[in-house]
Amino acid sequence: MPTSEAALHALPAGLHPDTLALRVGLESSPYGEHSSAIYLTSCFVQPSAESSARRFAGEEDGYTYTRTSNPSVTAFERRLAALEGAEAAVGTASGMAAILLTCIALLQAGDHVICSRSVFGSTIKLLGTELARFGVRTTFVSQTDVAEWRAAMRPQTRLLLAETPTNPLTEICDIRALADVAHGTGALLAVDNSFATPALQKPLALGADLVIHSGTKYLDGQGRVMAGAVCGSRALIEDKLTPFNRTAGMALAPFNAWAVHKGLETLAVRMQAQSRNALHVAQWLERHPAVARVIYPGLPSHPQHALAMAQQGGCGGAVVAFSVKSGTPEQARQRAFHVIDSVRVCSVATNLGDVKTIICHPASTSHGRLTEQQRQDAGVTQGLIRLAVGLEHPGDIHTDLARGLDTCPDLP
Repeated sequence: MPTSEAALHALPAGLHPDTLALRVGLESSPYGEHSSAIYLTSCFVQPSAESSARRFAGEEDGYTYTRTSNPSVTAFERRLAALEGAEAAVGTASGMAAILLTCIALLQAGDHVICSRSVFGSTIKLLGTELARFGVRTTFVSQTDVAEWRAAMRPQTRLLLAETPTNPLTEICDIRALADVAHGTGALLAVDNSFATPALQKPLALGADLVIHSGTKYLDGQGRVMAGAVCGSRALIEDKLTPFNRTAGMALAPFNAWAVHKGLETLAVRMQAQSRNALHVAQWLERHPAVARVIYPGLPSHPQHALAMAQQGGCGGAVVAFSVKSGTPEQARQRAFHVIDSVRVCSVATNLGDVKTIICHPASTSHGRLTEQQRQDAGVTQGLIRLAVGLEHPGDIHTDLARGLDTCPDLP
């Protein structure tokens, strides 16, 4: 990507993240547009053959082909890097593409990864099955037990991959402690920050080497596009990840980059408002007689409540998981499906991060491709429901959930 940073240099130092979210990006075109422009083009006209050759060789600033770089993507990367406190960022086609890029650009056959067994189902599948075919081995450990991470370390361990909070059980790991474990033997720590976002949590400031995002979630905030990103040092991003991304073609589309770039402008206010709503809903669910357990970092009942409050700026985030009271796994599934099928306001979907509340059954959706043992290890039971709370009035969400919870089929 071109290295000109005129837009950054024009800004004074020490600006608050709320200001950076609005002002970091690219300088305006000669037309002086106030809103960021979208550069929907697959290639760029070159001033001369000699200049084209220098640009393709990386000897001269300038865009050549959108698979390698695009102004809309650059604007998004710069803004997200500024919010995470990173030197650089690289955009990808999706959140899973960001995780794949991190792994495949940094690892080789014979290397070892340590990962929480509570992470997103596709991440478990990618590490445990797909990358294993190429000789990369992964040990899955407890999300919250630092001793297990330490005991799993090998001479071949190159990467620790954490997701905090996790999907869907919102388990919290101690980022600073895991960074110490990784760096003690020269490994890297990558943290998936999709749930908390830089509005609530900054993993790099706690010792992480890389921060991974599914921009599809809260960074966009409107459920419009697929996007991903990885943030970190220039040495890791520009020397390792970006070259591989250009070759492999996991590029972020310009329109998607523009949408997420604009989404970052309202990220902080959305995260605060949705977190307040989520706490309200979680407190209501704790009092409902049909609910067996509510899992939300903002509740004192959450096992890592104190750690979550310390790492996430006193905010619990916007995702609530809860289990319905049940007997057998089949009865639990029946009751969970009843609650989900009874909603009229919440959306039955598998995304999260939207301003509209989304409800889903993880065991049959996000974790549906895992074995039953893998689901059990991750704590994803048949009675578990994930609620990604949006910006509706919390009272309307209560009423919507009560339609199903108040009428759950009786247990035998």
